[in-house]
Amino acid sequence: MMKKKSVPASKPFLILFLCQIISALDVPLDSKLLEELSQPPTITHQSPKDYIVDPRENIVIQCEAKGKPPPSFSWTRNGTHFDIDKDEQVTMKPNSGTLVINIMNGGKAEAYEGVYQCTARNERGAAISNNIVIRPSRSPLWTKEKLEPNQVREGDSLVLHCRPPVGLPPPIIFWMDNAFQRLPQSERVSQGLNGDLYFSNVQPEDTREDYICYARFNHTQTIQQKQPISVKVFSMDSLNDTIAANLSDTDIYGAKPVTERQPVLLTPTGSTSTKVELRGNVLLLECIAAGLPTPVIRWIKEGGELPANRTFFENFKKTLKIIDVSEADSGNYKCIARNTLGSVHHVISVTVKAAPYWITAPRNLVLSPGEDGTLICRANGNPKPSISWLANGVPIAIAPEDPSRKVDGDTIIFSHVQERSSAVYQCNASNEYGYLLANAFVNVLAEPPRILTPANKLYQVIADSPALLDCAYFGSPKPEIEWFKGVKGSILRGNEYVFHDNGTLEIPVAQKDSSGTYTCVARNELGKIQNEVHLEIKDPTMIIKQPEYKVVQRYGQVSFECIIKHDSTLLPTVIWLKDNHELPDDERFLVGKDNLTIMNVTDKDDGTYTCIVNTTLDSVSASAVLTVVAAPPTPAIIYARPNPPFDLELTGQLERSIELSWIPGDENNSPITHFIIEYEDGLHEPGVWHYQTEVPGTQTTVQLKLSPYVNYSFRVIAVNQIGRSQPSEPSEQYLTKSASPDENPANVQGIGSEPDNLVITWESLKGFQSNGPGLQYKVSWRQKDVDDEWTSVIVANVSKYIVSGTPTFVPYEIKVQALNDLGYAPEPSEVIGHSGEDLPMVAPGNVQVHVINSTLAKVHWDPVPLKTVRGHLQGYKVYYWKVQSLSRRSRRHVEKKILTFRGNKTFGMLPGLEPYSSYKLNVRVVNGKGEGPASPDKVFKTPEGVPSSPSFLKITNPTLDSLTLEWGSPTHPNGVLTSYILKFQPINNTHELGPLVEIRIPANESSLILKNLNYSTRYKFYFNAQTSVGSGSQITEEAVTIMDEADILRPAVGAGKAMASRQVDIATQGWFIGLMCAVALLILILLIVCFIRRNKGGKYPVKEKEDAHADPEIQPMKEDDGTFGEYSDAEDHKPLKKGSRTPSDRTVKKEDSDDSLVDYGEGVNGQFNEDGSFIGQYSGKKEKEPAEGNESSEAPSPVNAMNSFV
Repeated sequence: MMKKKSVPASKPFLILFLCQIISALDVPLDSKLLEELSQPPTITHQSPKDYIVDPRENIVIQCEAKGKPPPSFSWTRNGTHFDIDKDEQVTMKPNSGTLVINIMNGGKAEAYEGVYQCTARNERGAAISNNIVIRPSRSPLWTKEKLEPNQVREGDSLVLHCRPPVGLPPPIIFWMDNAFQRLPQSERVSQGLNGDLYFSNVQPEDTREDYICYARFNHTQTIQQKQPISVKVFSMDSLNDTIAANLSDTDIYGAKPVTERQPVLLTPTGSTSTKVELRGNVLLLECIAAGLPTPVIRWIKEGGELPANRTFFENFKKTLKIIDVSEADSGNYKCIARNTLGSVHHVISVTVKAAPYWITAPRNLVLSPGEDGTLICRANGNPKPSISWLANGVPIAIAPEDPSRKVDGDTIIFSHVQERSSAVYQCNASNEYGYLLANAFVNVLAEPPRILTPANKLYQVIADSPALLDCAYFGSPKPEIEWFKGVKGSILRGNEYVFHDNGTLEIPVAQKDSSGTYTCVARNELGKIQNEVHLEIKDPTMIIKQPEYKVVQRYGQVSFECIIKHDSTLLPTVIWLKDNHELPDDERFLVGKDNLTIMNVTDKDDGTYTCIVNTTLDSVSASAVLTVVAAPPTPAIIYARPNPPFDLELTGQLERSIELSWIPGDENNSPITHFIIEYEDGLHEPGVWHYQTEVPGTQTTVQLKLSPYVNYSFRVIAVNQIGRSQPSEPSEQYLTKSASPDENPANVQGIGSEPDNLVITWESLKGFQSNGPGLQYKVSWRQKDVDDEWTSVIVANVSKYIVSGTPTFVPYEIKVQALNDLGYAPEPSEVIGHSGEDLPMVAPGNVQVHVINSTLAKVHWDPVPLKTVRGHLQGYKVYYWKVQSLSRRSRRHVEKKILTFRGNKTFGMLPGLEPYSSYKLNVRVVNGKGEGPASPDKVFKTPEGVPSSPSFLKITNPTLDSLTLEWGSPTHPNGVLTSYILKFQPINNTHELGPLVEIRIPANESSLILKNLNYSTRYKFYFNAQTSVGSGSQITEEAVTIMDEADILRPAVGAGKAMASRQVDIATQGWFIGLMCAVALLILILLIVCFIRRNKGGKYPVKEKEDAHADPEIQPMKEDDGTFGEYSDAEDHKPLKKGSRTPSDRTVKKEDSDDSLVDYGEGVNGQFNEDGSFIGQYSGKKEKEPAEGNESSEAPSPVNAMNSFV
C-alpha cells in the first residue's frame, strides 16, 4: 500500500485540486463506436457470493465480461491458481469465463467446495469478480427417535418439538396431518420461529394422533417428514368418571376443575435476552405465552415508537416483524402477555449492525491524454469498513508505479494521464459482516471527432412544431459542436435556436423558411468532421368541413361529411369510429372519400361518430352525434309477435343427436325471421331452460347435438321484427346414456391468498357437462422451471384447492382434469399461476428531484430488484407534501399527495407545486399485496414565482389635489416582495385616458398619499406587487378628487409643464345643466308618445322577427279576432342605423339576435294559440339590452346625460 503523507498543508491543496478536475467523457452507446474503441475489461455477470448448488446437477460458476480487445479469463480457487486444463471434469465456455463442473458424469460436488474468483484481462487492464463461495445443498433425513404419546390435562400448556435436521439452506417448517392439511392455528395454538408447535392451553379437541412436522428443502425440492406425534387431552369430566368407577360409594372423589392460570412465557425464557441483526434485513422477535384464558400479546419499544410502515405483526401478534432495519431500530423491545389474571413481560435488547454498503461506488473514467480525474470509493457500515485498493487485481502497494496516480484514502487522484495510465482498479470495503468489491476502469483515449448521426438524414416536421436535428458525436478530447445552415451559411446563434449538450439543434417553432440543409461541425485538437442533415416543413392537416349533428328517422339514410386539407407530399388515411370503437361490420355503413353514409338506420346506430385523419407526422379528428327517432305512425296493417309453434316431434334418436320438428304458428303480418330452440335438463336443472340453437324462419326441422347423461325436453320460440312469441309446449323427454367427460373445467387459475400458499380455482362443470355420475376433479401442480414431479389430488363438489407451504411468489404449472365413474376427460392444458404475494421488501433507491420551475418538479428513482418485489409489480407511488412556505415561516396542516406511476417506470412529474416552498417526498414500490417501505424523505424547494395581486386597494380621504391609497400585501407572495408598482392616469369626460404615471413603492409600505392632483378629476389606478422573478397580476381602482368651487388652478400630475390657462369643467356650468334638463324632458315626452303608438299596433320587434323567419304557418291576426291588428310600416319605428352611440361601458352587442319570443314578455311563460301564434302581452318593463349593433345602447335620459360628464 502507498503511504499517506501526513503533511497538514496538503489538505487545502487536495480540496483545490478536486475542484479543478475536468469531468470525464461520456461514451455514446453506439454499437459500431463501441466495437472500434479500446476498453478495459468490465465484469458483466457473475455468480452470487454465497452460491449454494444442487449436488445432483452440474455446477455452473458464471463469469462474463466485455472489453476491447475481448478479455481472456483465469480462475483462482482458495487463493491459488485453478488450472482447469488439469481437471477433466471442468470446462470453460467459449468466449466466456463461465466454468462448468460435470457432476452428472461421475464428479462429486463436495470435492469442488471452496472459494473461487474470476479474472478478466486484456491489454488495458484486468477486472476481478467477487469471491464466490461454492457449497452443495444438503437435505439430510430426520434422525429416528421413539416418540412417546403426550398425555395432557385440559387447560395445561404443551410444546411439540420439531427439531428438524440441519440443512443447507435451512428448511421451511410447517405442521400438517395425515391428510396433508395444514393444522389450524390461532391465538391459542401456533408455530414458533424454531418450528415447534406451542399450545398456550390444551382443549379436548386437540386430541389427535397425527401431529406431523414437515421440513421443506426448497433448493432440492424435497420434503422430509417427522414421525407423527400423538396428543391425548384428559378433560375434567372424563377424569371424574374414571375416578368414580374405581371408588366406592362412601369415598369422596372428584378431580379439581379446570383452573385459570396467569400468563407464563414459553419462549423466550427469562426476563431479558439479546438479538443482533444486520442493516437492511428483516428483524423477527417472538414471544409465546401459556395461560388460561389464552394470553394476548402486545409489543412496545422502550423510549420510542415502533417504526411506521415497516412494522408488521404475525402469528397472531406473537411475532414482531420489522423490515429493512437500520441502526435507528436498535433498542429494547418489550413483549407483554396478558390475560384476566395478570401479565408477564420480556425485554429483548436489539443491536443493529451493518455489513458494508455503498455511499459512493467508484465509476468508470474515460479521459483524454493530459486530463485529470478521480476515482472515489466511499462505504459505510457498523463497524466502519476499511477501504483497500487494487490495480488490475493486485494490491496497489505492490502494483507497478504510475506517476499520474496518487492514492488518498478512499480516493485515487489522476493528474495529466497518458494512454499507458489505462487500468482497472478495484475498491474493497470490508468489515466483520461482509465486504463490497467494485471494479472501475480508467480508459485514456485519444480519438479524433466522429459524428454518429447518419449523413443526409431527412427530418420532416409540421409547421409551428419543434424540430430536433441530431448530431450525435464522440471524440477525445470532447469536441466542440457548431451548426450552419446552407452551403455558405454563417454559424447559427440567437434565441430562435436551442443547442443541446448532446449536439442536437432544436428549432422550438419551425416555420416554412426553416426548411433547408443544416451542417453540423465537430472539432477537437485531433481533427474536424462535419455532417449534413435536411429539414422539410410540412403544412398541418386540417378538417375544413367537419361532420355535423344529425337527427334521422328510423330506417332512413344519413351522411356525415369529413373534408380535409393536407400537405401535398403527405398521404392521409381517414378512419371512422362509432363511440370510440371501430364501425360495425355491416354493409349498411358505406365509407366514401369524404363522407360516411349509413343506410337503413336502426336504433343501434344512435351514438357519436368520429372522423380521424392520420398522416405520418400528425393527426386530427372531429366528431358529431347521430340521434335516431321513430318514424311517424301511419294507419297500416297491425303487426304483432308471432303465435308460438306447436306439435313438436322427436325422431331419429341417437346417443349424441336427435331430430326435432314443429309446425309454425301465425306470423301476424310480420314474417318469421328465425326460430330459437331451447332445452331443459330434467335430471340436473329441472325448470331451467337453456339456449340450444336457432334456425332460419323458413326451416321447421333441425338436427340437434346432445350431451351424455342429460334428460332432454325441447321447446321452440318464433321471432319476427316485432319480437318473440311465447314458448311452445315442451316436447317429450329423451334421456341420453352416460359417458366420460368431454371437456375440462374452464378458467383455471392459480393465485396465492397468503405468502405461503397457492389457491387453485376453476369453473365447475355444469350438470349436463359431467356426462355421467360421480363427477370429480384431478388437481395437479408443480413448480415451474424446476425438474419436479406433478403433485395431484382428487376432489369433488368444490371449485377451489389450497396448496400450503409454498415459497413466496414463484410460478407453478397447474392443470385440472374432470373425471366421473366412466373415466377421465381428455388431458387438460397447463396454465401458469403464482403462489401468494408478500409486501415488497425494499424501498426505491437513489431518489433524485429536479425542480423544473416554480410549480413543476421531476422525480427520478432507481427501480427495486424484481426479486425483492415479491409479487406482480404494479408500479410506484410518490408521496409528497408541502413542509412550509419559505416566505411565511408558519407551518400548516400537512396534506400528503399521492401520484401513482404504473409499471416499471422510474420517473414522474409532480405538478401543482406552490412557488417558494419547501417540500418532502418519498417513493414506494407497489405490488398486488400492497406498498413496500418508503424511501428516505427527500427535501426539495421550489424557486420564487410572481406574486398574486394585492389583497385589496382602498382609496380614501379625497381632497382638492390629493388621494390616500391603502393596500394589503398579496395573499400568495410566492417569494420575497421587492416592491410595489403603482400606475395611474386621469379620465376625461369622454372616457379618454390621459398620460400614464408610474411610481415604484418599497415593499414594506402599505399606504401612500398622492399629492398635486387635478381637482374634480377622475383617476384610474393600476397596482401590483413584484418579486425578483417579475410582476404579479394587478388590481385596479378609480377615484375622484373633490370639486374646487373657487376654480383654483392646479398643476396636472406628470405633465411636466405649467398650465397656461384655467381648466373649466362644462358639466358644472348652470346654462349647461338647464339645457340638459330641457333635452331630457323632450326625450321623455317622445318616449311616452312612442309607447302609446306601439300599444295601438305599431311595428314591434316580435313582428320583425316573425317576418325574418318567414314561417308560412304563422299568419298575422285581424282586429275582429280579438288580437293584434295589421302591422304598421311607419318609418319612425325603424331601428337606429349603425354608427349610433355605443354604451358608456364600451360594450357592443351582436348584430344578429338569437333571442326567443319570451325575451320580450313578462317571463319565460309566453302563451300561444293552437295554431302556434304568439298571444302573450308585451309589458312595459325595462327593455332588454339591444341585440343588434345598429341600435342605440340606451335612451339619452337626463341621468345618463349627467353621468357622461362626471
